[in-house]
Amino acid sequence: MKNEVINITFAGIGGQGVLKSSDILAEVAFESGMDVKKSEVHGMSQRGGSVSSDVRIGKSILSPMIPEGETDFLVVLDDTQVEVNRHKVKSGGCIFSSVDIAADALESKKCLNIALLGALSTKLEIPEAVWEKVIRQMLPEKVHEMNIKAFKLGRLYNK
Repeated sequence: MKNEVINITFAGIGGQGVLKSSDILAEVAFESGMDVKKSEVHGMSQRGGSVSSDVRIGKSILSPMIPEGETDFLVVLDDTQVEVNRHKVKSGGCIFSSVDIAADALESKKCLNIALLGALSTKLEIPEAVWEKVIRQMLPEKVHEMNIKAFKLGRLYNK
């Protein structure tokens, strides 16, 4: 993985944790010794509008923007954003959607973004311990255990 560029797009609506998810991934990649670039589009996020964030990881990243049709992994927190963003995914790319996670198994719907990170983590060659360390660093202590459980639930996902 370290010799190639991996492109990940997060998409959802305001307040779902799209930006927090991309921040966590960027920090996980950085902690793992990779170059990482990130960009965000907020739109009308304060009013429930579309939000997306691109994260590019690899040995050497020159631009934070993912070229059109080059997303390897699309992580979608709101089902309404699947079709809106599908054109970004390259042939053979993978889409992780909220319908892929058993929402009733989550302690809180607010953990969906972390569960989807768990699913994504199975496709990246980064140790689980690094993910858990960064989740604990970037989230308030009172929600650590709930989010670690959500992350582990997401890791059970197999696409």
